[in-house]
Amino acid sequence: MAGAIVSLAVERISDLLIHEAVFLKDVKDQVESLKAELKRMECFLKDADRNPDQDERFCNRVSEIRDLAYDAEDVIDSFILECAHQGGFQGIVKRFTSIFTKPFHLHKIGVQVKVIQIKLKNISKSLPAYEISGEGEGSSSISRVQQRLRRTFSHVEEEDVISLGVSIKDVLAQLMTEDDRPHAVVSIVGMGGIGKTTLARTVYKHIYVRRHFDCLAWVSISQQCKPREVLLDVLMKVQHERASIDNLNENQLVKRLSNVLKEKQYLIVFDDIWRSEDWDILKPAFPRGKKGSKFLFTTRNKNVAIVADPCNSPIELPFLTDDESWKLFRSKAFPRNKIGSHACLEEFEKFGRQMVKKCGGLPLAIVVLGGLLATKHSLVQWEMVHRNIFNGHLRGFQHDHQYDAVHGILALSYNDLPYHLKPCFLYLSHYPEDWEISKKELIQLWIAEGFIPPSLESTEILMEDIGEQFLEELINRSLVQVVKRDYTGINVKTCRMHDLLRDLCIEKAREEKFLEIIQPPLTEFNVTLEKFMLRRIAIHPSKRHVSLKGEHLKLRSLLLFQNAELIKLHISECKNFKFLRVLNLVRRDVDKWHVSSEIGNLHHLRYLKMQGNQIILPHTIGQLKSLHTLYLQWGSKLVIPNVLFKLERLRHILLYARGSKSWMKEALQWRSRFCSNNVQTLKYIVVDRKLIENNMVLRLTNIQRLGLVFNRRKDVKPILMLLIKLHRLRSLYMEFYLGPIAISSSDLELLSQCHHLSKLELRGEIKEDLCPSHHVSKFLPPNIVKLTLCSSKMIHDPMGVLKKLPCLRILRLRDNAYVGAKMVCSIHGFPQLDSLEMISLRKLKEWEIEEGAMPRLRSLYFNDIYNLKMIPEGLRYITTLQELKLTDMRRSLEEKIQVKNGTKGEDFYKVRHIPSIQIRNSLFVRH
Repeated sequence: MAGAIVSLAVERISDLLIHEAVFLKDVKDQVESLKAELKRMECFLKDADRNPDQDERFCNRVSEIRDLAYDAEDVIDSFILECAHQGGFQGIVKRFTSIFTKPFHLHKIGVQVKVIQIKLKNISKSLPAYEISGEGEGSSSISRVQQRLRRTFSHVEEEDVISLGVSIKDVLAQLMTEDDRPHAVVSIVGMGGIGKTTLARTVYKHIYVRRHFDCLAWVSISQQCKPREVLLDVLMKVQHERASIDNLNENQLVKRLSNVLKEKQYLIVFDDIWRSEDWDILKPAFPRGKKGSKFLFTTRNKNVAIVADPCNSPIELPFLTDDESWKLFRSKAFPRNKIGSHACLEEFEKFGRQMVKKCGGLPLAIVVLGGLLATKHSLVQWEMVHRNIFNGHLRGFQHDHQYDAVHGILALSYNDLPYHLKPCFLYLSHYPEDWEISKKELIQLWIAEGFIPPSLESTEILMEDIGEQFLEELINRSLVQVVKRDYTGINVKTCRMHDLLRDLCIEKAREEKFLEIIQPPLTEFNVTLEKFMLRRIAIHPSKRHVSLKGEHLKLRSLLLFQNAELIKLHISECKNFKFLRVLNLVRRDVDKWHVSSEIGNLHHLRYLKMQGNQIILPHTIGQLKSLHTLYLQWGSKLVIPNVLFKLERLRHILLYARGSKSWMKEALQWRSRFCSNNVQTLKYIVVDRKLIENNMVLRLTNIQRLGLVFNRRKDVKPILMLLIKLHRLRSLYMEFYLGPIAISSSDLELLSQCHHLSKLELRGEIKEDLCPSHHVSKFLPPNIVKLTLCSSKMIHDPMGVLKKLPCLRILRLRDNAYVGAKMVCSIHGFPQLDSLEMISLRKLKEWEIEEGAMPRLRSLYFNDIYNLKMIPEGLRYITTLQELKLTDMRRSLEEKIQVKNGTKGEDFYKVRHIPSIQIRNSLFVRH
């Protein structure tokens, strides 16, 4: 890992020499010399990194090199910061001179760099001669990384359910019994990594369970049980109204929960509950419910299960047998796409079976070991891993210490990571347990931290593309789990870590002085940051306010991603954190937030996220020359000074208003001087003549996600003509903020030539031509995968044209997108549609579905379509449908598909095949 730290320092210095050349020009030789010395050390440490079993003296030397790399970064960052504060290099010359007639700060940096170089050379004398060997385990050259980035990855998300068949039947049997007693608990017991959550999730999704219970909720508890958050989570999942429950106190939450559940047969899953005391606190909040209501626990502690419900025997998961272990391992180490049907060559099987035996039948260890060996393609490499397991990390393992074996195998997989992936992996430790991690946010943070070298970027491959491949590699090694796919159904949207892998991640991050997690005790409200703390700090408070004090001049990242609104950090004190690269700020304590001008002094800031009701940014925001990502979320007002487009290193500009999107008048105004081709995300910008003049929009050569607000109809065609030429553009949002004037469907004709678009949202009224051939949906790009139409007020049924889009997977019609009374989905239409969402189509009375339409539909959601009188007959032909959600619908419609007191509604036969049906907030409509 030290090699990775030094590598980051080398990349950082290289980046500074390019982007801060004006400040460093008179010390360039000294800095280049330091960079060369660190580069030599990096080559040595990469070799050392492949052999973690070194003596203590050697490890101390490696630690010293890592610390010196940090010092080198501090020296140069400090010099650049001083230059920026003094008005640039010329300002320093005017203020300081030394006995050598050099500017004082030039002399100072020269001395500091020289001290570091001397220390590095002294260390090098006590180390073996630097050697730059060929690539081996755990190393990867830049050229090899680039080759890997140019090939596509394909992995299939799957649950490892080897040997769970009997256990599934046991759990189902206990869940389906009609126990007439309150708080009946079914428990799945076993050690971490044995598959408790996998089993619970399989049962939770089971069609029998979905049909049996009226409502279901899944909540992760973990070691830090927070009762109010648990109750809030349950309530939100059973009634889907967070806005109305966020401000409830605990007593009000309990009352609301009781009212929602008391007349229902419910199932609540508490995943990973550790203590009986936690259940004792939570239990009184839940009513008896209808006969047969249940709780499903997963726990490592059998006593928790026995105390929770002595009437039910805990279901204890056994370890896998040798044959089951081998079957699971083979599926991971020999994926089908590499060697046929999980085939295994004979010469590998001997080593494989011996290594699998060391896993002790624990699925997590087997999966991780399989992911590790899937990257090894020669017998020699397998022998090396085999040798490490038996002679290195797992020496002394006994069968009654399975965790020792698991820890050793997980550590082995970490040590085997290519050096460029180690900081990316360790960075995941800052997320709280069971946190669902956004891929986009994670990659933006990796870039801000410098984990993805700018030197890898080219005209073909951006740093974000590289970050995506880094994440794919961690997933392929089974170190990260996929939670959700994005609208394409292929790419990752969110991910998470298993808790045992997270434990390893935290341990290694602390060992390497990489990242520190602070979780204040419940009795303390102040966190004092001090200079001896690590350079990256994550703070995990409970649901209470925590105040940050003190100073930490070397702090690079302040990660406040859990309940950040409860952390008080005064930006006026940012001089105490002057090297910050990553900062997330939330203000809920004031209505109008005038952000301090001191924020402009954070010259090295790369990632800035701010949330509040009214946000007024200072002009000094224009001094953040290093900023890559700016994310602003506000409630009622946003004021951005006319300086944002001076920040030419910006890659992602995201402006979001909570609630309605009628806030578009707050969107950015284009500035003619802006010519950055770095921007990939720009949401949202007002279209005016400046954007059209001289083809200014074509400067956004790398734009991938773009949000546009139109105030004039005449601007639509010229913009679309330019967008056709932006071949990286994948996601486009267009809002027509035209007052009483509606956009014409003929104005959108050029959209059909935007073949590169895969995601499109159109918001605002679209006037249809009288000629049916000019229907708005006629002009949609053919490759659209996700389409949202909002407030379009289309008169003609759009389904007749939309059904022909060959790639369409997700369709959302919202807020009177269609104002006709009848809709028809005809045979063979929508061949790829996976999800259909219809909200507030208030004039829709009849929906007809022909047999053979939407053959792959899995999710259907209705909301506020109160004139629809019945579910369409054709729904029974869609056998792929997995979930149906109804919210704010006519009560008579809902009663027809329900089963009450054993009596089936007259339309129940239309939906009986759907595993999950959720009904909320029925409306009584008078005839």
